[in-house]
Amino acid sequence: MTTTLETSDGAMDLYVAGDPATARAAVVVIQEAFGVTTHIQRCADRIAHAGYLAVAPALFHRTGSPTMAYDDFANVMPHMEALSAEGVTMDLAAVAAHLEALGFGAPSRGIVGFCMGGLVAFVGATTGSFGAAVTFYGGGVAKGRFGFPPLLELAPSITCPWLGCYGDLDKGIPVEEVEQLREITSALPIVTEVVRYADADHGFNCEDRPAVYNPSAASDAWARMLAFFGEHLASRR
Repeated sequence: MTTTLETSDGAMDLYVAGDPATARAAVVVIQEAFGVTTHIQRCADRIAHAGYLAVAPALFHRTGSPTMAYDDFANVMPHMEALSAEGVTMDLAAVAAHLEALGFGAPSRGIVGFCMGGLVAFVGATTGSFGAAVTFYGGGVAKGRFGFPPLLELAPSITCPWLGCYGDLDKGIPVEEVEQLREITSALPIVTEVVRYADADHGFNCEDRPAVYNPSAASDAWARMLAFFGEHLASRR
C-alpha cells in the first residue's frame, strides 16, 4: 500500500510492505533514478516477506513523484537535477522519524538503495539514523552528486555497518573507484564489505531490465543483503 508522510516540502508518498506490529526490524528501500517503480515495490515486498517492515519513499515528490520507463532518460534528468542534499537529508529524517514513532529505533532500522538510491543509502549510513546500510551499484563514488561530497570523502563519516555490491561491467562506476572505496571503508572501525561481480553491469538486480539483469549476481547480492541485515540490525522483539 501507499501512504504519505509530511515533510517541510510537502507530502511524500511512501510505499509500505509488511506489518509494523510483527516486523522484527524496518528497512528503508531507496528508489532508482526511475522512481518508485514496480521493481522497487517488489524489492520492498521481498524484504517484508523476510520479516521486515519495508518502506520506499518517493524522493521525487517535489517534482510530482513520477515513475519512468527505463529508457526514458530525457524525462528522468529534470527530476534528478531537482534533488538536493538538503532535500534528500530531510526526506531520510522524515522516514526515520516515522519509523521511530512505530517503535523502530535506529539500531532496528536498515537502509538499502539501488542506482541513485545506492548513493542515498550510503549517505544514510553517515547520519546515525540507521543500524545497517546496503548499496547496490550506487554512483557518486569519486564525484559528488545532488550536492553531496563524493562517497570517497563521506566514507570516514559512516556510523553503521555497510555493504556495497557492484558490477565490474558498470561503466559509470569504474572498478578502480570501487577498490578505492573498499580501501577507505575497510580501514574504518566498523564492519564494511565490498562485493564485486565480474560479469555484472549497472542495474544487475533489476529483472525489468533484461539487457542488464544478471540472475546469478542478483541472487547472490540479495542473499548477502538479507544476511547483512539479519546480522547487524537489532531485533525490536
